[in-house]
Amino acid sequence: MATPLTIQHHFRKLKDPRINRRKLHSLLDIIVVALCAVLCGAKDWQQVETFGKQRLAWLRRFLKLANDIPSHDTFERVFDRIDPRAFQRCFQDWVAAIAETLNIKHIAIDGKTLRGSGSSKLGTLHLVSAWATEHHLSLGQVATAEKSNEITAIPELLELLELHGAIVTIDAMGCQKAIASKVIERGGHYVLIAKDNQPTLREEIEKTIHRTLTTELEGVQHDQHSTEDRGHGRVERRHCTILIDPKGIGCQNEWEGMRVVGMYVRERQVGKEKPTIETNYFIGDKVMSAKSYLKVLRNHWGIENNLHWQLDVTFAEDDNRVTKRSGAENLALLRKLALMMLKRHPSKQSLACKQWNAALNPQFLEQVLVANANAGKI
Repeated sequence: MATPLTIQHHFRKLKDPRINRRKLHSLLDIIVVALCAVLCGAKDWQQVETFGKQRLAWLRRFLKLANDIPSHDTFERVFDRIDPRAFQRCFQDWVAAIAETLNIKHIAIDGKTLRGSGSSKLGTLHLVSAWATEHHLSLGQVATAEKSNEITAIPELLELLELHGAIVTIDAMGCQKAIASKVIERGGHYVLIAKDNQPTLREEIEKTIHRTLTTELEGVQHDQHSTEDRGHGRVERRHCTILIDPKGIGCQNEWEGMRVVGMYVRERQVGKEKPTIETNYFIGDKVMSAKSYLKVLRNHWGIENNLHWQLDVTFAEDDNRVTKRSGAENLALLRKLALMMLKRHPSKQSLACKQWNAALNPQFLEQVLVANANAGKI
């Protein structure tokens, strides 16, 4: 039966950061205990230690733990010394094993600030994440450098990803010529939302679309699609208009492969309140229907609901007070891995219930580990 040994398999190449120190605990044991603890809801290193001590007999079925459970200080020191890039390579090795049987068609990229990670010496940690929208799979993360932003982190993240025909969607910060070129270089397609950080591009798209709409789209290759959803007293209407190889975008040649510009309108009404309307303009390199563009743009925001929101609600990420930079980044990756594993368990329970079940029932925790091991063909 697959067990926490699966975790050891993927992290076996990770270099132990403890140099010239007497090592009472195996690095792989430390990682396995920490991940299992986070799966069960541990929020910090003290809780990781407490979980380990409470589950010592169960953990010893799979781990040596010759010197029992490490102290919380040991967990903190080790995770702060692990190179986050090396830790992520191990994470991606696991994800690649799972993704091998999946056809990943859409990757959403977005950033999130860990609000509790700041200190008097360092600002808050900001991580840019990649999310396979159809499969609810975390594909990787990159921290923005101090005094930097997502513009520099996104190309680094793209270098880590296997795109191979997938559509990559990025909000306004990522609407950059170099990022569009990087997506094409890596074998993917892009849909980039143009806002105030690209004022000329946004204005030209808006004028071109509105001018074309007022002439009833005569002689212009185009497509439109609308949807309406009702439920719980809410009505949401979405409309997408795309123009293919449009005329009037003066900077079009500066964006590698750009063939499509579009407008995405979302109208939301709750009860008898006045409806709110949000309009976004975007560019893309792939010629496809307005229905497909609407679906991709709608699914892009799933990274907020299915990743970022869940990290805050289920794992209380914003409340986490781990401030040491590498330790906070590595712990964030453990949370993403735990979230992925809980989502992939076939139970119909909510994530919070799955986590609570794993905390109370070692057999359920083992089922979560087995489900993900089987998915990765290990």
